[in-house]
Amino acid sequence: MEAIILGIESSCDDTSAAVLRGTTMLSNVIASQAVHVKYGGVIPELASRAHQQNIVPVIDTALKEAGITADQLDAIAFTRGPGLLGSLLVGVSFTKGLSLAKNIPMVEVNHLQGHILSHLIDLPNESLPHPKFPFLCLLVSGGHTQLVKVTSPLEFEIVGSTIDDAAGEAFDKCAKVMGLPYPGGPVIDRLAHEGDAEKFRFAKPQVDDFDYSFSGLKTSFLYFLRDRMEENPNFIEENKADLCASLQKTIIDILLKKLVKAAKALNINEIAIAGGVSANSGLREAIEAEGRRRHWNTYLPPLKFTTDNAAMIAVAGYYHYLNGEESTLDVAPVARLEELL
Repeated sequence: MEAIILGIESSCDDTSAAVLRGTTMLSNVIASQAVHVKYGGVIPELASRAHQQNIVPVIDTALKEAGITADQLDAIAFTRGPGLLGSLLVGVSFTKGLSLAKNIPMVEVNHLQGHILSHLIDLPNESLPHPKFPFLCLLVSGGHTQLVKVTSPLEFEIVGSTIDDAAGEAFDKCAKVMGLPYPGGPVIDRLAHEGDAEKFRFAKPQVDDFDYSFSGLKTSFLYFLRDRMEENPNFIEENKADLCASLQKTIIDILLKKLVKAAKALNINEIAIAGGVSANSGLREAIEAEGRRRHWNTYLPPLKFTTDNAAMIAVAGYYHYLNGEESTLDVAPVARLEELL
């Protein structure tokens, strides 16, 4: 009988719980927090309070949808980090309480590795395509941009990373400058379909090896808009779709350039993307087109696994559990990725 894992995710502003039998998802429940929209970004204190309100009903719903009781669980997988410390604390504390009450082992999960391993999740009536090992994953989320060589479900090597802003931050910060609502990435993606991606040209930072940089793009975009607005106060409104299309193309070009370079150097043609920005339709289309040109096998996660969700935490926890790994009750959440390495 395959192990039954409860996954708990609370790293940012989504409270999520999922139940997996082996790698097969039985339930995946997410409670999002609309309260942050009016502030133009996530407010950590509000996020942690919302997690406290949501975590019990979300976990209860996930267990009921899966047809599982807590007594049937073999392990509880939880996000230890990286993320917002107060939000993580809610998930970690609840996990400890349930572990003590039911004598269930706890397994800690790196949130970013969870995103990557979302490619290994199966659905009850559908076996999704999985990348073969080793594969190269472009991980693009709100706070992280990495190129990761994945040799097994437990072996990861970061071969490239952003030295400043992540791709998701570039999308959101540039969207804010244009007066677009939060989160800005999906809005830019939608408007980009209506614009001319060749209308404007923006700076593409040059960084050594396989690393990324998006801070310079963000700054140059700001100065570009400032100069145009001095000439025409209505410039943004009159060119919003073209600005979004050109900006999105620039970010995608930067991402793909390093992905191609790393794939060549590592001689890997199994290519995956993961993380919140992997929902971007322009990036998904560009990855597939690049794959056809270069004879890659490309893997795009289902959209429901691109956002922060507990199914990815549960599948990562499943492999740690099989490896005999358990967390102790003195485990503490960590905000920064460096503290997990």
